[in-house]
Amino acid sequence: MARNRPYTCGLDAAIDVVGGKWKAVLVWTLEDQGPLRFGELKRRIPAVTEKMLIQQLRELEADGVVHREVFQQVPPKVEYSLTDFGRSLEVALRPLGDWGHENMTRIEETRPA
Repeated sequence: MARNRPYTCGLDAAIDVVGGKWKAVLVWTLEDQGPLRFGELKRRIPAVTEKMLIQQLRELEADGVVHREVFQQVPPKVEYSLTDFGRSLEVALRPLGDWGHENMTRIEETRPA
Protein backbone atom coordinates (compact mmCIF):
# COMPACT_ATOMS: atom_id res chain seq x y z
CA MET A 1 0.00 0.00 0.00
CA ALA A 2 1.49 3.25 -1.14
CA ARG A 3 1.69 6.09 1.35
CA ASN A 4 1.85 9.76 0.47
CA ARG A 5 3.99 10.89 3.42
CA PRO A 6 4.97 13.53 4.20
CA TYR A 7 1.42 14.87 4.04
CA THR A 8 0.80 18.35 2.72
CA CYS A 9 -2.52 18.86 4.55
CA GLY A 10 -5.13 17.07 6.64
CA LEU A 11 -7.17 16.11 3.60
CA ASP A 12 -4.10 14.45 2.09
CA ALA A 13 -3.69 12.32 5.23
CA ALA A 14 -7.41 11.46 5.40
CA ILE A 15 -7.58 10.43 1.74
CA ASP A 16 -4.52 8.25 2.25
CA VAL A 17 -6.44 6.29 4.91
CA VAL A 18 -9.87 6.15 3.28
CA GLY A 19 -8.82 6.31 -0.39
CA GLY A 20 -9.88 3.33 -2.43
CA LYS A 21 -13.22 2.48 -3.93
CA TRP A 22 -14.49 0.36 -1.03
CA LYS A 23 -12.87 1.68 2.16
CA ALA A 24 -15.45 4.35 2.91
CA VAL A 25 -18.25 1.86 2.16
CA LEU A 26 -16.64 -0.68 4.49
CA VAL A 27 -16.35 1.88 7.29
CA TRP A 28 -19.96 2.94 6.71
CA THR A 29 -21.18 -0.68 6.69
CA LEU A 30 -19.29 -1.67 9.83
CA GLU A 31 -20.61 1.38 11.68
CA ASP A 32 -24.17 0.68 10.57
CA GLN A 33 -24.20 -3.11 10.98
CA GLY A 34 -21.74 -3.71 13.84
CA PRO A 35 -19.13 -6.47 13.86
CA LEU A 36 -19.40 -8.62 10.73
CA ARG A 37 -17.77 -11.73 9.36
CA PHE A 38 -16.13 -11.66 5.94
CA GLY A 39 -19.04 -13.39 4.22
CA GLU A 40 -21.52 -11.01 5.80
CA LEU A 41 -19.53 -8.03 4.53
CA LYS A 42 -19.40 -9.57 1.05
CA ARG A 43 -23.19 -10.05 1.04
CA ARG A 44 -23.79 -6.45 2.13
CA ILE A 45 -21.44 -5.09 -0.55
CA PRO A 46 -22.07 -7.49 -3.46
CA ALA A 47 -20.24 -5.42 -6.08
CA VAL A 48 -16.85 -5.79 -4.36
CA THR A 49 -14.67 -8.69 -5.41
CA GLU A 50 -13.33 -11.04 -2.77
CA LYS A 51 -9.74 -10.05 -3.61
CA MET A 52 -10.51 -6.34 -3.27
CA LEU A 53 -12.44 -6.87 -0.04
CA ILE A 54 -9.49 -8.72 1.48
CA GLN A 55 -7.05 -6.02 0.33
CA GLN A 56 -9.14 -3.10 1.58
CA LEU A 57 -9.79 -4.78 4.96
CA ARG A 58 -6.06 -5.44 5.40
CA GLU A 59 -5.22 -1.82 4.63
CA LEU A 60 -7.88 -0.54 7.03
CA GLU A 61 -6.58 -2.91 9.69
CA ALA A 62 -2.99 -1.75 9.12
CA ASP A 63 -4.14 1.87 9.52
CA GLY A 64 -5.89 1.04 12.80
CA VAL A 65 -9.39 1.72 11.44
CA VAL A 66 -10.65 -1.87 11.53
CA HIS A 67 -10.11 -4.52 14.19
CA ARG A 68 -9.88 -8.15 13.05
CA GLU A 69 -10.76 -10.62 15.79
CA VAL A 70 -10.02 -14.31 15.32
CA PHE A 71 -12.03 -16.69 17.49
CA GLN A 72 -10.32 -19.97 18.37
CA GLN A 73 -12.98 -22.43 17.31
CA VAL A 74 -13.70 -24.97 14.60
CA PRO A 75 -14.53 -23.88 11.98
CA PRO A 76 -12.46 -20.70 12.36
CA LYS A 77 -14.43 -17.52 12.92
CA VAL A 78 -13.17 -14.00 12.15
CA GLU A 79 -15.09 -10.78 12.79
CA TYR A 80 -14.32 -7.27 11.63
CA SER A 81 -15.33 -4.19 13.59
CA LEU A 82 -14.39 -0.53 13.79
CA THR A 83 -11.86 0.68 16.30
CA ASP A 84 -12.45 3.97 18.14
CA PHE A 85 -10.23 5.54 15.47
CA GLY A 86 -12.46 3.99 12.79
CA ARG A 87 -15.61 5.30 14.45
CA SER A 88 -14.10 8.79 14.42
CA LEU A 89 -13.54 8.39 10.68
CA GLU A 90 -17.17 7.38 10.16
CA VAL A 91 -18.23 10.59 11.90
CA ALA A 92 -16.12 12.52 9.39
CA LEU A 93 -17.60 10.56 6.45
CA ARG A 94 -21.23 11.06 7.51
CA PRO A 95 -21.60 14.57 5.96
CA LEU A 96 -20.11 13.29 2.70
CA GLY A 97 -22.60 10.41 2.70
CA ASP A 98 -25.46 12.84 3.36
CA TRP A 99 -24.31 15.03 0.47
CA GLY A 100 -24.13 11.99 -1.81
CA HIS A 101 -27.62 10.85 -0.78
CA GLU A 102 -29.06 14.31 -1.43
CA ASN A 103 -27.40 14.50 -4.86
CA MET A 104 -27.52 10.85 -5.95
CA THR A 105 -30.05 11.40 -8.75
CA ARG A 106 -28.11 14.32 -10.20
CA ILE A 107 -24.83 12.41 -10.00
CA GLU A 108 -26.37 9.37 -11.73
CA GLU A 109 -27.87 11.54 -14.47
CA THR A 110 -24.62 13.33 -15.27
CA ARG A 111 -22.42 10.20 -15.35
CA PRO A 112 -22.14 8.12 -18.52
CA ALA A 113 -23.62 4.64 -18.25
